Amino acid sequence: MVPKRVFLTKGVGVHKDKLASFELALRNAGIEKCNIVCVSSIFPPNCKLISKDEGLNLINPGQITFVVMARNETNEPNRLISASIGMAIPNDRQNYYGYLSEHHSYGEKGEKAGEYAEDLAATMLATTLGIEFNPDVAWEEREQVYKASGYIFKTTNITQSAEGNKDGLWTTVLAAAVFIDD
Repeated sequence: MVPKRVFLTKGVGVHKDKLASFELALRNAGIEKCNIVCVSSIFPPNCKLISKDEGLNLINPGQITFVVMARNETNEPNRLISASIGMAIPNDRQNYYGYLSEHHSYGEKGEKAGEYAEDLAATMLATTLGIEFNPDVAWEEREQVYKASGYIFKTTNITQSAEGNKDGLWTTVLAAAVFIDD
């Protein structure tokens, strides 16, 4: 089985119970009705990125659904948490695979967590394709090198961040790349 489509989604949930908080985050992301199987982070050749709305219309209750998921949770009041999926897709989607990365962080704003996850995915793809780069320069500079190489078509991320509930309830954030099996 090689998925032909993928969509990105995110969610946040708050509840007194840790598991219920996760369930609410899944509901917020729209994927609570799936039996989720977490997989590693390869973006398959010939896979098409579709919208969340289109993807949600293609899943059914009880369906076994493969996802790359980043998840974080806290019951510490006001603690900032983030979960991010980064994506890097090659130009030649027929012959090469891309990468998805998961990043979970504390005390990091969503924008920074998203950039980190996107950079991680792009770096993994770049090393696979043999693109030379300086790992010590800022993401924005490396991003230009990656795209100028002609090998990397697109990089993006989806990130959910939240502050821990002020009353100490469990707060869960998640980001996911959801594969659709035709």
